[in-house]
Parts: sequence; structure tokens; C-alpha cells
Amino acid sequence: MLPQGEKLKERAHLRTLPELNPPITVRLKFRKVGSLQYISHLDLQRTFLRVLVRACIPVWYTKGFNPHPKLVFSAPLSVGAQSVYEFLDIRIDRAMEPSEIKERLNRELTEELFIEDAYLPTSDFSQIGWASYEIKLCSCGMNAEKAEELKQTLTASPLMMTKRTKSGEKEVDIIPLIRSAESVFDEVTGQITLTAVLRASSSEYLNPELLVTALKDHCGILCGDPMNEWYSILRTSVMKEDGTLFA
Repeated sequence: MLPQGEKLKERAHLRTLPELNPPITVRLKFRKVGSLQYISHLDLQRTFLRVLVRACIPVWYTKGFNPHPKLVFSAPLSVGAQSVYEFLDIRIDRAMEPSEIKERLNRELTEELFIEDAYLPTSDFSQIGWASYEIKLCSCGMNAEKAEELKQTLTASPLMMTKRTKSGEKEVDIIPLIRSAESVFDEVTGQITLTAVLRASSSEYLNPELLVTALKDHCGILCGDPMNEWYSILRTSVMKEDGTLFA
């Protein structure tokens, strides 16, 4: 983090940069892990708004009575989930290289919230169709047979769950929203690692938390002492409809 005097010089320097008309979009690929898994999407937006100002990024502000930077995130994460594959689009109105934007932001951030890359995008968030997750499960009675049971549960239709939609709650079969699911038991840790590719488009989205709830209800896991049983969710990638990586 730069001293206050250096910040003032940086802000003065911004006004000397060539103006961009129209503004251009810069895509930030970032990770959100560790304790930051517990902040909400709204808190994440507020954090980036403050960091963009502190880092002296020439962000474009909307016009009107309440000017503010326009931040566009890819599919939001639920509270309690970590990710190493998140995206944020910002708009800048003065010339600054994406590599410098990345460097400036990371000076203000931590290892838990870190910009992995910054570049000019060639794709749109509407092209996102799937997201892959690594879910670690620590519960009583875990073994290779239980791992196979979990896999079978997530591949045998119907698997009816109550899903929240824009029109309210309704019972849906979540199996068509699962592209793939594999589970492996680790004899050393006594844990099961579930890897799954779930629907993540704007019209159809399967929250990985709902997947865990389905396994609780149908396989009897995570129903004992909450001090000794736990699970973690990590988003590992985001993909287009055809299964290729989104960037």
C-alpha cells in the first residue's frame, strides 16, 4: 500500500493519461479463498469499489444523479464457497495497460483476494454454461462404498429437490443440471472428494450447496456432530456451453 503522499501524486497522474472515448472494458480474473469465503456478494462489490479507488484505477463512472463505477461479475458465489476462477469486468475511461491495473490492484489486496490476470475480453458472460467444483466431505462412515453411493445418487434421475427460482420455490429434478460427478475416498484423511460440473448459466443455475443438501437427505452424510463433520466447496473453473474453459 502506497503512503498518502504517493497516493495524491498517483491521482494527479491519472488526470494526465489519454482519455478513452468510448470507455473500454477490462476483465479481471481473481480468486476469493480463505476467510473471504464468508463475505457476501454485496460485500465483495463494496470491497472492489474501495480497492479500485485506493489503487488509482481510472474507472468510468455512470452519469446522472448517483455516479458510480459499473462492476459486472460472472456467476456469483454463495457465502461459504471459495473460488480460484472468478471474473469481474470494469470499464476505464483513461488509457492504462491491463498489466498495470493488475499490479496496482494487487498492491491493495491480499493472498485471499488476488487478481490472477487482467486483459481485454473477447467473450461475454452470457456464454457461461457450466462451473466445476471440488467438494470435500468429512463425515462419519466415509469409505469407498459411500463414495460410490454418492456418485450413484448424483447420476440417477430423478433426484427431486426444492429449488429457489425467480417465480418462487418449486420441486425440480436436479440431475439434468449436473454435467458430470465423480467421488473418491481418501483412506489417509478419511474424506471423500467430490468433483462435479454443474449448470451455471443465467437461466439455469445449480448452487453446489443444493448438491450437498441432496446428499445429506439421500445418503445420510453430515448428520452427526457438527464439530467433527464438515464440508468445503471450491469453484475450480467456469466453462462455456460446449465445456471449453471460459476466459
